[in-house]
Amino acid sequence: MDFQERLPECLANLKAGADRPVRLFCQDECRIGLMPITRRRITLPGVKPIQTAKPGYEYFYLYGAVEPETGQRFFTEHERLNSNCFQVFLNRFTEAFPQSHNVLVLDNGQFHKAKKLSIPKNVELMFLPSYSPELNPVERLWQDLKDQLAFDFYKHLSDLRQETRLVLRSYTNEVVRSLTGYEYLVEATSVLSS
Repeated sequence: MDFQERLPECLANLKAGADRPVRLFCQDECRIGLMPITRRRITLPGVKPIQTAKPGYEYFYLYGAVEPETGQRFFTEHERLNSNCFQVFLNRFTEAFPQSHNVLVLDNGQFHKAKKLSIPKNVELMFLPSYSPELNPVERLWQDLKDQLAFDFYKHLSDLRQETRLVLRSYTNEVVRSLTGYEYLVEATSVLSS
């Protein structure tokens, strides 16, 4: 039985044993840096697109969680991708959603499974099968974010951070829900409202 088929039963079991509402979030990380983000451009035949480029090797990571059913989301910025930063993310996430038992669907990154992690009481980690980014809808959100940042040239990382924050704030719940509301997740969460 695969992940999509097992998910409704897992959520129903969690709901039966929980003393508060259960919510399903999907979590992932994304590196954003000064190396220009490029996309294909349509040009006349034989004309190559021209773009200013100044490779930069400064970057930061966004850690994000999205509730596909509602479009609610939570992001933090970190300098690294490791278990210490993931612990900070978990602590802030649990403070942002204290009234619910929160299921985080996430990949199998080693830092997600570090023994030194202290998982908050109102958070349950549910791991996706290995090598299955197509099951994590946050990947689509990152793709959309990078599409909006593409072709812009940032001299300083602080400028890129500011633009990234503006783009993230511009997302509405409806837009996030349309990007991340994978059918198998929305169907699975229907057991939480019954």
